[in-house]
Amino acid sequence: MRKLVYYVATTLDGFIAGPDGGDPSGQEYFPVTPDLVQFIIANYPETLPAPARQALGIDGPPLVFDTVVEGRSSYEIGLAGGLTNAYPHLRHIVFSRTMTTSPDPDVEVVGSDPADFLRELKSAPGKDIWLVGGGGKIAAALLAEIDQLVLKQNPSVIGSGVPLFDGPFAPHHFQPVDEILLDGDVRILTYNRRVQETGADG
Repeated sequence: MRKLVYYVATTLDGFIAGPDGGDPSGQEYFPVTPDLVQFIIANYPETLPAPARQALGIDGPPLVFDTVVEGRSSYEIGLAGGLTNAYPHLRHIVFSRTMTTSPDPDVEVVGSDPADFLRELKSAPGKDIWLVGGGGKIAAALLAEIDQLVLKQNPSVIGSGVPLFDGPFAPHHFQPVDEILLDGDVRILTYNRRVQETGADG
């Protein structure tokens, strides 16, 4: 079965964006260093937005993900930058109960329950599914369906902002399976969902 992977940059104190919720890429607490770019190109090239892929000459097939899912707040960061579809090389799904029409014919807007939709999506053939960071709320709504966390942990503390998960108290357990320290001090941490003996998580 396909995995839902929450692949996102985070600070040491668990924030994926500053208090304004805007695009954190390139901020002093999330620097885009050459070694990080090379890691992404080698391991997750499909997670680079179309303008970056074009600038870097990347046009090959996806290695890990063929589908990207996100909430409206995350999607609107791209819209604010003039991109109606930052990932035209992937199936692009936006969860929103307020956006009734898609700004782009290749972006699917889904107004139904995200968890129900993801369960069906995971059972269909294909590569893994990438959950984009953004508002943190969609990650909380999909927490029970997340199979793997890949955290680009930056050595920074910002005190407040958009949390990795923004939702109610709901313990879930993950097993650390890999750790890579890049030259620029970003640590790539990979966790798989830990399955309890009963088959239930939590």
